[in-house]
Amino acid sequence: MTDDGIDKPDQAPYSRMAMGRRRDRAHTPGLWIASNELPATGGHPFYRRLNQILDAHGFDAFVEDQCAAFCAKRGRLSLAPGLYVRLLLIGYFEGLDFERGIAWRAADSLALCGFLGLGLTETLPDHSIISRTRRLIDLETHQAVFTWVLQVLAGAGLVRGKTIGIDATTLEANAALRSIVRRDGGETYQAFLTQLAQASGIATPTRADLARVDRQRPKKGSNQDWTHPHDPEARIRKMKDGRTHLAHKAEHAVDMETGAVVAVTLHGADQGDTTTIQETVAELFLRDLHRYFQIG
Repeated sequence: MTDDGIDKPDQAPYSRMAMGRRRDRAHTPGLWIASNELPATGGHPFYRRLNQILDAHGFDAFVEDQCAAFCAKRGRLSLAPGLYVRLLLIGYFEGLDFERGIAWRAADSLALCGFLGLGLTETLPDHSIISRTRRLIDLETHQAVFTWVLQVLAGAGLVRGKTIGIDATTLEANAALRSIVRRDGGETYQAFLTQLAQASGIATPTRADLARVDRQRPKKGSNQDWTHPHDPEARIRKMKDGRTHLAHKAEHAVDMETGAVVAVTLHGADQGDTTTIQETVAELFLRDLHRYFQIG
């Protein structure tokens, strides 16, 4: 009751309730868990529909046939071809451009496990297996799968081919800038700076001396002089955030009416758009647009 004699309800009806602590909820999981007691999911509508389309067109049989000759030479693949390509699709649709992220995302989602066709007791492939399988399968096989997808899209009327948009993006290479070597002599960057310092009269240059010599040297990041021993196609390029990295340039041709990607080309990151667009347009005609797309 308040001072004016009017009864009012409790202003904090939950003030006497205890929220508990996390350590109170900790418990040892059971040794045996029935599968019907596990949380069930209806799957993601997009991935469920995508699997229906792939199955209806015999996707797995096609990919396995493309890898048959390849597997006969190299032995059995670490992943089933259909499972491997589905993992790449997850990376594309989820915006993941590295194998470790694809493996984490797939392991964290029951819906994606269903898309991959893996049961609750089956082990998901880790990033090293995905990477090893990608290196085993050649580029021509990947291109054949991409062309197969274009044929399915064209058969469903999802590709028109009348208006094509081309755009490029710079992707950081999986190579460290500090590992570049000279194209002419093969010296590392630090060894090259050490030679320059010694030539200028510094017998035993320190790290500070090397940094000073590097600042005074013009054109220190020339792609004509430097390359990476394990990724020679990567180029030194300043990224949008202002940092300098080894990078690649990916260019995509997209059907503007449906958003379908109809061609992808990879270029050096130091090439301009007016140069690379010619190769991308040529790739479009190599895929025989008049055959796959509805062009009059």
